[in-house]
Amino acid sequence: MAGAGLWWSAGAAPTPPEVLRLGAPDAPDAPAATTSGATSGATPVASTGVDKLEKFKGAEPKPMPPLSFIDAEGRRIDLADFKDRVILLNLWATWCGPCVKEMPSLDRLQAQLGGDAFQVVALSLDRGGRAAVEPFYKKTGVQNLTVFLDPASDSMKALSLRGLPTTILVDPEGRELGRVEGAVEWDAPEVVAFLRQHLGRGGGPARDRGGVMKTGG
Repeated sequence: MAGAGLWWSAGAAPTPPEVLRLGAPDAPDAPAATTSGATSGATPVASTGVDKLEKFKGAEPKPMPPLSFIDAEGRRIDLADFKDRVILLNLWATWCGPCVKEMPSLDRLQAQLGGDAFQVVALSLDRGGRAAVEPFYKKTGVQNLTVFLDPASDSMKALSLRGLPTTILVDPEGRELGRVEGAVEWDAPEVVAFLRQHLGRGGGPARDRGGVMKTGG
């Protein structure tokens, strides 16, 4: 499976893969730290196929802490607002090289699967908020992702993030099924097939639902 991330179940604690360490300055040339390897219970996404993800499918759900952020208009959004949908919650920033690398594939994934049953929630930790994210989306051609912002980086502590990007799979009940650290090719066929298993159906085009389901910045 394409990518440099590792999936693991909600209760596992693997050695982190290559990610941009938190605490880096809010600047394009922020340094990255590289680690490698994985303990038992972690599946290297970059080198395994969908068969290795079957045990992740049966992971024990883990309660998610309350999480709030804002949209491009400054309106408060709660993670609980996405109840009844499978959510791929991606924590990222424009100054994070691995985040920038995977953003186009997240955009394509939302275009392919986004709808009543699934949504990619790309949550930016940029301190500049909308002023940083909207120009980035325009420059990179992102058209299907809604702008969600956490300029104070409250999610960093709430979700116990160790680096960026971190992506968390959330079930329709709002529980964490697992997370991945590092860039992944999210629209790779085996990844899409894996996510479809959690949807229980083929997915469909995204639709506007009071701002929450709206695609595009």
